[in-house]
Amino acid sequence: MADAALSSVVDGLVRWLRERVDEAGASGAVVGLSGGIDSAVVAALCRRAFPGRTLGVIMPCHSDPADEASARLLAEHEGVPVVRVDLTPIYDQLLAALETAVSPADVAAPEQRVRLTRANLKPRLRMATLYYIANLHNYLVVATGNRSELHVGYCTKYGDTGDILPLGGLVKRQVYALARYLGLPEQLLQRPPSAGLWPGQTDEEELGLTYNDLDTYLLEGRAAAAVQARIDHLHKISQHKRQMPPIAPVDWPSGV
Repeated sequence: MADAALSSVVDGLVRWLRERVDEAGASGAVVGLSGGIDSAVVAALCRRAFPGRTLGVIMPCHSDPADEASARLLAEHEGVPVVRVDLTPIYDQLLAALETAVSPADVAAPEQRVRLTRANLKPRLRMATLYYIANLHNYLVVATGNRSELHVGYCTKYGDTGDILPLGGLVKRQVYALARYLGLPEQLLQRPPSAGLWPGQTDEEELGLTYNDLDTYLLEGRAAAAVQARIDHLHKISQHKRQMPPIAPVDWPSGV
């Protein structure tokens, strides 16, 4: 019964991907392959929706070599062709130019803010890369975020987005369930979730939450008081990430 239900979910997502790409007048899908479970599931779904018209992009940027190895494992397993763009030298040059123009020391930015600002430059470079490749192929950029991440704003604005978001309605544990159903390599399932922003970084440590607690709260409304407060706080301060930029109301005078 569980397999039949998951088969229906996969069929629905594959159908949805085809509909969205057709509506856009596009021809296929580009997916950034991070080596994580979310991009693995998205790539597997896209390959089913667009066989021969799905392209994976590996974009190391001071990255752990294990990330690329996992991304290539997934691509080989699913038969998804890949291109590799090493963003490390571009990142270094851009960061040097930025910090020559605006030094963190000059604005007395705290170290934690400096670290996150530098790290967020990486996904923004990756997004520019994905759109360049997608535009050349007339493909859509398929984003890999899930409901759990979106709810607490665990994403880089203008870095982790895309044209369509197939996993946006699924919490992390549901993504893992799909990965197992799709038969993805066990090695991918065992990797700790990480955005790869700096060495040793993990999602749960940075969030101050476990995905299990977050998912239970989203699905069942249950959480310890401190956990609920943390989730609600993160949701509130990240609202701008889930909306288009607000437009100021203007009462324009007539006759002007």
